[in-house]
Amino acid sequence: MNEEEEEWRCSSSIHPGIVNCGTFGPRIMQRASRLNKELKLLATEPPPGIMCWQETSQMDELRAQILGGANTPYEKGIFKLEVVIPERYPFEPPKIRFLTPIYHPNIDSAGRICLDILKLPPKGAWRPSLNISTVLTSIQLLMSEPNSDDPLMADISSEFKYNKPAFLENARQWTEKYASQKQKSNKSEEEGSPVETRKPSVPAATEKRKGDKLEGHKKKSRLDV
Repeated sequence: MNEEEEEWRCSSSIHPGIVNCGTFGPRIMQRASRLNKELKLLATEPPPGIMCWQETSQMDELRAQILGGANTPYEKGIFKLEVVIPERYPFEPPKIRFLTPIYHPNIDSAGRICLDILKLPPKGAWRPSLNISTVLTSIQLLMSEPNSDDPLMADISSEFKYNKPAFLENARQWTEKYASQKQKSNKSEEEGSPVETRKPSVPAATEKRKGDKLEGHKKKSRLDV
């Protein structure tokens, strides 16, 4: 542990009402300042196909969006991710997972991602000089170039290795089902539509019988008069 990390550890090990080492306040401010800079840079100069923003008033709860790359089975897909910034950031990597389902060897059904820079050494490759933008760009690259040698989903990895056409077809179908513009638009319309517009459709024959009965009732009424 280097001197900078030791200062962070000391400042973070606090008890209620007690500030240890006299550095807790400055460290929190440094973390907030760094996150502010990163978010501003992501807003003004985002990497191609990537967006990241603050979801709530809490700066450590972010959302990101990655567009599927051209010439990949994820093309035209819009994938949403959850980004949680730990207290010890940047000495610990952000915790990121997919919220949009994706068919990929290195991303499991809960959206967890197998990527070296999302883990601390010695098993991982995270270092404080990396940032949120770097991580999101690496995830975008992983989408285009799966690592079948370090999978989270063994069955998808096997399919990717030994039956590439089937993998590509399945990945495209998932993208169309869960991440396409059309799918998202339909979902938004359903959520925003009045209840009566979503009532079950009535078969045409049933509608015709109803119409005949109504017409007969009208004729009878006219005869009575």
